[in-house]
Amino acid sequence: MKGAQNSLEMALARAAAEPATRPAFYRLLLESEVYVIGHTDVPGDGNTTIPAGANLSIVNWEKKDGKPFIPFFSSLEALQRVLKAEARFVAMPARNLFETTRGATLILNPALSHGKEFFPAEIDALLTTGVNHVATERVVQKATQVLLGQPANYPSEMVASLTSLLAKHPSIKAAYLCLMHDAESSSAPVLVVGFDGDGDMKAAMREAGAVAADTAPQGQPVDFVEIKHGDSGVSEYLLGSVKPFYERSWGAKIRAMFPPGRA
Repeated sequence: MKGAQNSLEMALARAAAEPATRPAFYRLLLESEVYVIGHTDVPGDGNTTIPAGANLSIVNWEKKDGKPFIPFFSSLEALQRVLKAEARFVAMPARNLFETTRGATLILNPALSHGKEFFPAEIDALLTTGVNHVATERVVQKATQVLLGQPANYPSEMVASLTSLLAKHPSIKAAYLCLMHDAESSSAPVLVVGFDGDGDMKAAMREAGAVAADTAPQGQPVDFVEIKHGDSGVSEYLLGSVKPFYERSWGAKIRAMFPPGRA
């Protein structure tokens, strides 16, 4: 597992620098083995299998404000760099750790150069969707008149990160941005990202939602819509009046036509 742990640490460093890589980091984390300070009632320490029904005792630390958290580590080497004295530890799958400690706050690699705090709501989202945010689905029940336009303050960071992410999803042909104001439901306009694609776009939009939540201007809500050709309203406006901020490259188109393993 040492190579996998090194990969996890590299993915964590990339995720700290580039939001578009965070969904890949979360996927790798959920597949990885991590280390916690503590012990079980199973004989032996370290990298052992914890059988069903075994008791697991995990050490809690405190943040500067006195609130408790559970420290966990991407590798045994990372754990040893933080500890000042010998301590018992347990290696276990990250997914199992999150499930076992639901409701608690956890911090990956505290006191090291790259770390990540996981709040209870984030952990619930990770276990449910694989990313740290859950989108709220909203269905428009009746025809509604809205104002559409372009944002005066362009969300450059969000658009750059979404562009980088969407290049990894061949199901997305293009993505568009606009500002929408529905006076009946909100006093302020919201950013809208429209996705034009073929095939199942759910995974791409789910990951894009997590990236947008991390990179949208502070306090600015973001809605996602799936563009439907021939529809009026937002789809018609985006396709007819807005230049896409992302378009699938020819290389991605070819990969989508001829996926690996296809004869």
